[in-house]
Amino acid sequence: MENSEGVKIESTVVTEEPLISALDIALFVVIITVAYFWYFKRDKQSSSSEKKPYTIQPSSLSSIEQTSNSSFIKKLKSTGRSLVVFYGSQTGTAEEFAGRIAKEGARYKVKGMVADPEECDMADLVEMKEIQKSLAIFCIATYGEGDPTDNAMDFYEWLQNGDADLEGLNYAVFGLGNKTYEHYNEIAIYIDQRLEELGATRVHEIGLGDDDANIEDDFVSWKEKLWESVCSHYGIEETGEESNIRQYKLVDCSEVLPERIFSGEISRLKSYENQRFPFDVKNPYLSKIAVNRELHKSGDRSCMHIEFDIDGSKMRYDTGDHVAVYPKNSSELVDKIGELLNADLDAVFSLLNTDEESSKEHPFPCPCTYRTALTYYLDITSNPRTHIMKELIEYASDPKDQEKLKLMASSTPEGKKEFHEWILRDNRNIVHILEDLPSVKPDLDHLCELLPRLQCRYYSISSSPKVYPKSIHITAVLVNYTTSTNRVNKGVATNLLAQLIPTNDELPQPTIPIYIRRSQFRLPPKSQTPIIMIGPGTGLAPFRGFIQERDYARKEGREIGEMVLYFGCRKKDEDFIYENELQEYVANGTLTKLHLAFSRDQPEKKYVTHLLEQNADELWNIIGEKSGHLYVCGDARSMAKDVHSIIVKVVMEKGQMTNSQALNYVKKMEQQKRYSADVWS
Repeated sequence: MENSEGVKIESTVVTEEPLISALDIALFVVIITVAYFWYFKRDKQSSSSEKKPYTIQPSSLSSIEQTSNSSFIKKLKSTGRSLVVFYGSQTGTAEEFAGRIAKEGARYKVKGMVADPEECDMADLVEMKEIQKSLAIFCIATYGEGDPTDNAMDFYEWLQNGDADLEGLNYAVFGLGNKTYEHYNEIAIYIDQRLEELGATRVHEIGLGDDDANIEDDFVSWKEKLWESVCSHYGIEETGEESNIRQYKLVDCSEVLPERIFSGEISRLKSYENQRFPFDVKNPYLSKIAVNRELHKSGDRSCMHIEFDIDGSKMRYDTGDHVAVYPKNSSELVDKIGELLNADLDAVFSLLNTDEESSKEHPFPCPCTYRTALTYYLDITSNPRTHIMKELIEYASDPKDQEKLKLMASSTPEGKKEFHEWILRDNRNIVHILEDLPSVKPDLDHLCELLPRLQCRYYSISSSPKVYPKSIHITAVLVNYTTSTNRVNKGVATNLLAQLIPTNDELPQPTIPIYIRRSQFRLPPKSQTPIIMIGPGTGLAPFRGFIQERDYARKEGREIGEMVLYFGCRKKDEDFIYENELQEYVANGTLTKLHLAFSRDQPEKKYVTHLLEQNADELWNIIGEKSGHLYVCGDARSMAKDVHSIIVKVVMEKGQMTNSQALNYVKKMEQQKRYSADVWS
């Protein structure tokens, strides 16, 4: 037989003796003693577990070690630190900002550490007052429809539901958001206010970063004033010493066996060869590309319809969900970096955190080759931030290159202007910088430390699991554009997807890692509820799934409510995607009305917003008189805002309300999930 750990135990047959020996008595006493101890020990543990429930984490650490590792207070005390910087990050930017603050503390003789709230017992905040001149800083992103990031969810709920006494806690908050979204920096603002309500002391006013403008500039400006407030609050002074201290040290891994080297896996070694359910952000599913076809009929732009095969994966999705796609950088750009730095891209290395107390041992899966790191793990196509300019200064041998980098790394008006024009406006990435400043030759391992992680890309799923349970469909526009320096920048994910064309022969089909991200963008629970869908361009994607689902219900004999779709594109004969499908749904009665706006088919441009204004009676009939649902998908910067303004105007006029009443009506619709948006900027 086997015990619970799978170790084989042999059974032995013993012949009974007629007499009870002294050995038998001794064994009997031992057995009784062990049984007594086990029974009362178990009872004690059971009682204890009822008083303090715990969750078993997916870790090889013992429960004692886990408790110790989750206590950031113990780490602060044991290492003589007084600053902890927490981050709530979905794409890595908040984590990067947190690291920069902790590192900069050295200039003020403040020793800091970065912490992930998901890995900490945040109730320990009450003990921060025990550490002299302690400070907790929170870099918090707002995600989705005013939601906390995944790793900040537990902390957010702890603040909402708890009433801890945080008197003696000194804190500051920097929020990361986007003004094009309605719930701009909502989570950071809540955390800032809630900490104060619980008795904590705000050392510096909240900073609000806007990713739609220049979040780097917002952060740097806030950070400078933060340190002024910290110096004033604690009576300390800046040392003037620069903190260009490496966070990771290079480890030569040339002797590591090939089977122990990462080759693009997100977390678990060989995870793509040995797939294990469930699949998530750290364990994506390697999906085959079943279909990849062009949707545009003509013109120089491209829009792809792609189907990911999930048959046998046990993955399930709902209509309106998103699918995350893990891209990789082009080999052309990767090779260019190796060429510019005269580096051996196939050398195997590892970066090891110099802070032994940090929970983050490596910045990305290690060991791996430089080629793997630059291809799968590092973002080499986005605009580098100012701290990278600062770190590159020491590698410039030409004084002119040095001065340019110093200027862009500075927070002076001239420096900000130069950074904005040379990096942001001209859209330079790290490859372009190394090309245009030829004397800058950073160590490749240091560059790998500095560059942010390559993030997955999210797409609205354009299919219904009722109709396509074994595949996930997306609708993606190929991103290519020419910059002011006459370089062609290419979208990382869409250009990769464009190359993944399935074949009809015996060759292996192309694959790409994916996972499903749940969404709140949902059809009404009742199929009879009428809905209006507004989705120009690829904003049509989730509505294709909505229509499929309602069509499925209709064919099953269920009653379905009105479905009104507003769709727009440039030209009917060029980029009217899914035209035949939509016309068929109109013909069979699933789609009640299809309002179309082709912006460039006539002298005056015509958009879906114009059609909405013309159809005010229809809008009010569905959302006002019939309590229907309204959905918007697409551009957040202008289209979604314009739609919102039109809806408020229609409610005001047709519902005979004041502007304030109309705004409250629309707000209530949003709270009731009758007005939903799936938008991007």
